Amino acid sequence: MTSSGIFLFVVAAVAALVSAIVTWAIRPALLRVALARPNARSSHRIPTPQGAGIAVVTATLLVAAVMIALASGPAVKIPLAVFGTTLFIAIVGFIDDVKSIGVLPRLLLQGLAVAVVVLAAPDDLRLVSACPRWVERGLLVFAGLWFVNLVNFMDGLDLMTVAEAVPVSAAVALFGLAGNIPAATTVAAAALCGALLGFAPFNRPVAKIFLGDVGSLPAAGRTAGSCAPPGRRS
Repeated sequence: MTSSGIFLFVVAAVAALVSAIVTWAIRPALLRVALARPNARSSHRIPTPQGAGIAVVTATLLVAAVMIALASGPAVKIPLAVFGTTLFIAIVGFIDDVKSIGVLPRLLLQGLAVAVVVLAAPDDLRLVSACPRWVERGLLVFAGLWFVNLVNFMDGLDLMTVAEAVPVSAAVALFGLAGNIPAATTVAAAALCGALLGFAPFNRPVAKIFLGDVGSLPAAGRTAGSCAPPGRRS
């Protein structure tokens, strides 16, 4: 394994450890304030706490930021727009976990976060160069909003979010290892992958806790945002 591969492994391992410790520590409090009660589409018969996304988001952002700062120096900057919107949508999600937000305000806030990430992308980042830029960016916002809510919908199933996001984030990290993804994105993907693996033992059947909106929304956004390659494509 190369030194870069070892570095990414360390990033994932540290994020997994932080995520597992924080999940274990906050579960008793979440049992009191963020209990998901069974409904028509629930896979559980008993109320289950949600909100472990606090641990996953904390581990991802903290470990990624520290590792980028330590390893990359001034040449690679922390993607502040992505980190900021991740934190923003996590806060919105936690409020919704504790006290439900209306459908329209929730969609508007999610759309705002996705739009900031899409608009923060470099101008020369194109998927289809023949398509007008404003049309392409609008479609990307719509697709990002759809993906965020898809992952959020699946969070109530044991280990489903982990099964969705871990392979994608691991693949992004591997692409980055091959030089096809920016360094900061690669580190963040490795941290997200590790953080989800640290959460996995608590979410395996029968799940003791779920991510909740605080985790499923930003995890989806980070996963989708990591998949955009640098440069121009046609």
